[in-house]
Amino acid sequence: MLGVFPYAGYTQEKPNIIFILVDDLGYGDIGVFFQNERKVRNERSEPWIMTPMLDKMANEGAILTNHYTAAPVCAPSRASILMGVNQGHAHVRNNQFDKEIGDNYTMADVLKNVGYETIAIGKWGLQGKGKGPDWPAHPLKKGFDHYFGYIRHGDGHEHYPVEGIYRGSKEVYDGYELVEGLDKSYTGDLFTAKAKDFIISHQKEKSDQPFFMYLAYDTPHAVLELPTQDYPAGGGLNGGLQWLGTPGKMINTAFGEVDSFTYPEFATATYDHDKDENTPEIEWPSTYQRYATVNRRIDDQVGDLMQLLDDLDISKNTLVIFTSDNGPSRESYLPKEYVAYTPEFFNNFANFDGIKRDVYEGGLRTATIAHWPTHIKAGTVVSAPSISYDWMTTFAEVSGAAAPIRTDGVSLLPSLIGKGKQASSKIYVEYSQNGKVPGYDEFLESHRNKKRGEMQMLRKGEMVGVRYDIQSQEDDFEIYNVIKDPQQGNNLANENPKLQEEFKSIALRSRIADSGAPRPYDSSLVPALKGLKFKDGLVASSYKVQRAFIPSVLGKAISEKVVALPTIDEEGGDGNLVVWTGYIKVPESGKYSFSADRKKSHFFMRIHDISVIDGNYAIDDSPQGTVHLEAGYHPVKIYLLKEDSSPKLELSWAFENEPNKVVNSEYWFR
Repeated sequence: MLGVFPYAGYTQEKPNIIFILVDDLGYGDIGVFFQNERKVRNERSEPWIMTPMLDKMANEGAILTNHYTAAPVCAPSRASILMGVNQGHAHVRNNQFDKEIGDNYTMADVLKNVGYETIAIGKWGLQGKGKGPDWPAHPLKKGFDHYFGYIRHGDGHEHYPVEGIYRGSKEVYDGYELVEGLDKSYTGDLFTAKAKDFIISHQKEKSDQPFFMYLAYDTPHAVLELPTQDYPAGGGLNGGLQWLGTPGKMINTAFGEVDSFTYPEFATATYDHDKDENTPEIEWPSTYQRYATVNRRIDDQVGDLMQLLDDLDISKNTLVIFTSDNGPSRESYLPKEYVAYTPEFFNNFANFDGIKRDVYEGGLRTATIAHWPTHIKAGTVVSAPSISYDWMTTFAEVSGAAAPIRTDGVSLLPSLIGKGKQASSKIYVEYSQNGKVPGYDEFLESHRNKKRGEMQMLRKGEMVGVRYDIQSQEDDFEIYNVIKDPQQGNNLANENPKLQEEFKSIALRSRIADSGAPRPYDSSLVPALKGLKFKDGLVASSYKVQRAFIPSVLGKAISEKVVALPTIDEEGGDGNLVVWTGYIKVPESGKYSFSADRKKSHFFMRIHDISVIDGNYAIDDSPQGTVHLEAGYHPVKIYLLKEDSSPKLELSWAFENEPNKVVNSEYWFR
């Protein structure tokens, strides 16, 4: 199978892709991102954790130092990653755990469509309501050929499916089948062993077919349970974790004592607890020994997988991404006799303020590593800002595919391989939570105990806009230069009135309201463009597309012409995809409900960066969308991929509660 890498300048086999997503790992948890600095400083009141395997992976590949997650909590974050969209377009938002991911193309669908075998392993939590295993959004219904792991969100709080010390036994599924005999199977080990087993089997049976693996660990999230024993010697094909597949002894660490093993270097570690070098140091509290062990175990697990790729001689043709779903947590779910966990001990939030559920940098900035020998130069540092929903578009380009037009992401391939022009990521986050920013001493006083409520974050270049406890669209953003001021202490809002208005406009132009997650700015008017001159009509461009859906990358148009309005009769051209580009003139400020009669063709409509109508996935209905628009001109792109021998298109709108009517030629401009 061959695919074209547009920036590499040659044809290359489609690479295998492994996306490793860990749960609640902070930017400051990884050696090369932060912990190594603590070790060098050797400040005895500031303990550190070492991650040698992840450091090796990073040194051989790239680190992304300004990479963000789409949401500061797991379910919406994972939904945005898998769907390639920001939280203003995702079906799962806020704290909607176990809600179905939505009917649309996933990352797995995109890669499966170009020949990949796809597998999801680990935590899912996006299956929807219903009785297992027949959930509406089971991974096998969302583009994955295989699945092994925890379906339900709450199951991922336990790291022993049978002997869980926090909430008892949980259910692991292999496809639609419940897996029995998982005694003493620590989930991090279990998921790693299963991942290795799949890769080994795949290479034996289907080595000519690329694979995509979504490997979603449930650690270090939730209860800080320990493994049964030290990590097995070696790694890769003949060492490390091994899948045995025997009930009662499913993996080679499924024996010994549950929740028992602490890495020796942590079990004997001491620190200057009172910041007085004249008094004896004391041992780390067991809670932190546990956290460090869980963290180090992830490091060993990733190292084991990387060794396997080397042993099978597929490392050079495998792109591996390591990242986290959000910032660090203060949860440990341990019995009362344990010290409560706080990320202050290791400064898991690094040099930032904020943790999980915050939209300050500590809640959203994630330690991200990309490894792909011969393509990504060793020691690469990608400082350009990016966000987790960029990965769908990146994987699409790497595989010679195309992401669906719906995506909000851009390909990061130019930054990773150092060739071509990198498009700017559109970084936008929204989230709501009733808590407060922790009052940690390490945090700036202005951030401590700050009410969260409705929050937004966006970034442009070095500048980040943040809003907490939003009451209305008129609320100002705090504005920070996060390169010079990573802790976000110097609010530059008063010095940047134009940027303030731009941030407010971008926020409204990047999302669409969702009744399941209402926001105080849902009915705010999306600002029209000012100061431009317009001509009548739209530009209709025709493309020849060989895709099952409207792609985000179109190539060169076959033909272009000016037309009065978006209809098939007006368009002409020989392509099967038509794109109308221009502006829609809104006569009166208010709510507009758009609908498209498109006769079983794929359809998509975007106003500004708002996905107003998405009829690209299901083609049997008349798709609709509602948006509040300021009177004036708004940029628009309309797409129709013809699926019928006699295609049609009729675009209608209704203002407020008035009757629906066709958007005629007096409203279209270029």
